[in-house]
Amino acid sequence: MRIAVVGATGMVGEIMLKVLAERNFPVTELIPVASEKSVGKEIEFNGKKYKVVGLQTAVDLKADIALFSAGGGTSLEWAPKFAAAGTTVIDNSSAWRMDPTKKLVVPEINANQLTKEDKIIANPNCSTIQMVLALAPLHQKYNIKRVIVSTYQSITGTGVKAVQQFENEVAGIEGEMVYKYKINRNCIPQCDSFEDNGYTKEEMKLVNETKKILSDDSIKVTATAVRVPVVGGHSEAVNVEFTNDFDVAEVRNILHHTDGVVVQDNLDTFTYPMPRYAEGKNEVFVGRIRRDESQDNTLNMWIVADNLRKGAATNTIQIAEYLIAANLV
Repeated sequence: MRIAVVGATGMVGEIMLKVLAERNFPVTELIPVASEKSVGKEIEFNGKKYKVVGLQTAVDLKADIALFSAGGGTSLEWAPKFAAAGTTVIDNSSAWRMDPTKKLVVPEINANQLTKEDKIIANPNCSTIQMVLALAPLHQKYNIKRVIVSTYQSITGTGVKAVQQFENEVAGIEGEMVYKYKINRNCIPQCDSFEDNGYTKEEMKLVNETKKILSDDSIKVTATAVRVPVVGGHSEAVNVEFTNDFDVAEVRNILHHTDGVVVQDNLDTFTYPMPRYAEGKNEVFVGRIRRDESQDNTLNMWIVADNLRKGAATNTIQIAEYLIAANLV
């Protein structure tokens, strides 16, 4: 299995390599790919050294699967070139997510939609993935009418320069500002750029991608996305209104038996999900599960996941694992 990792020197690319090794993914040949300034650099994977190559060289090498995490512009230009060469692309950018001809996949929910003809597969937004993984089994059982989500998103979602800004601020060093404001000891109610409707792109991703992944345009979603001075992962306060009533104990049981979800919800021991403890893990953690007493058939949950893992690298690699298991590559 020849695997290209496009954006191998970036923050998500590095985690992809780590997850590939951890999960013993059947890599017979690794092709690390990055921009021209990184070509020729060496990276280590499973005890071997590999030279970084450019995009055209990678296309010519005809990998079986290309894992993309190099930004939307790169994906729009290069994913079709890889696909034309026979490579199946799993893209971590927003470039293809809302393209009606492309599948948007969280493997535990909708990998069974994939076919051999799907040569460009979209990986959802990090904050969407962790939310829909918890919502999907509940939607099946109780039918979701509306979701209100407020996110508390890690600076790692912006990239390595944001982490550097935060570390500089903590150390009292003047440096490059990725955000318009200081992030240390602050919350910034803006993730990504603003759209004409007053929402950010990140907020609209939560709205649109949720409907596409759950294959239900009737679900109403509204979101507020906030950047917080946290490194370990994204947290979300999620309020869900169902058509049908539910039993909270049954909700916990459904989530407990959902692949990829870990329920952490014991008030007696102050057990609930936190990004500090989600960091480096592949699961989505759900807690503070309780009835919304202000409205019928409505539930509150707190959902946390490492945004670089299940929110990006791990989900991408799980898609690749499914393609192999289902003989689609």
